[in-house]
Amino acid sequence: MTRILVVGPHPDDQELGMGGTIIKLANQGHDILILDVTNGEPTPLGDPETRKHEATAALEVLKRNATGKVERWLLDLPNRFVEHTIENRHALAGVIRAWQAEMIFTTFPVDAHPDHRAVTRCVEDARFDAKLSKIEMPAPIDAWTGEQKELGPTLYPKWLMYYYATHLRWVADPSFVFDISGVVDQKLDSIKAYRTQFVLPEKNRKALEWIEASAKYFGSRIGTDAGEPMFSKEPIGLNALDSLCM
Repeated sequence: MTRILVVGPHPDDQELGMGGTIIKLANQGHDILILDVTNGEPTPLGDPETRKHEATAALEVLKRNATGKVERWLLDLPNRFVEHTIENRHALAGVIRAWQAEMIFTTFPVDAHPDHRAVTRCVEDARFDAKLSKIEMPAPIDAWTGEQKELGPTLYPKWLMYYYATHLRWVADPSFVFDISGVVDQKLDSIKAYRTQFVLPEKNRKALEWIEASAKYFGSRIGTDAGEPMFSKEPIGLNALDSLCM
């Protein structure tokens, strides 16, 4: 089974962009680390303690039927002030080494939100930095719990994929679509766990409608009930046709 790292600039980005894929992969027995780069605060109705509670509740929804290990850590960079720096690159490289990630998912690089663009750049560079043997990387501390994690050996994750959680009115042109049939309601429940973001603010409730509509649309493109679009800058290899949906 594969060790997977899913990076989000803020709690809820992972659920919005690829919550169904996380659920499906966890149910298949893969080990998944959901990394929140910031705690998402400040927001109009939230606070750090509330966001921690919401992120924990969302995690419980995502791993409801998981057979693999699913964890959530917080790197705790400052929300709205994330920068593409060597220090932040190395902090993410430390997470990659601590989790021994073989596959990474992060946000699509074209975005209106500066945090998203900065995090994506940092993740791309951290993938490279994680293999460097003569540069010391910091052992990460999960700021949700205060627990320090141990660094593992150097490695270069084989795959880097991008999910769509963009603040632009972007029409995704994915490299592939992941079938999330049967878990859309569970994905929506994980998003609803962020009550201060998608339940209490009336203007944000419509997000659930277009996320469900998007799942149906992308599912229709691959002949399934629901799907999530993904992007890759590198070719994706196949050695059999039995996993193709169409």
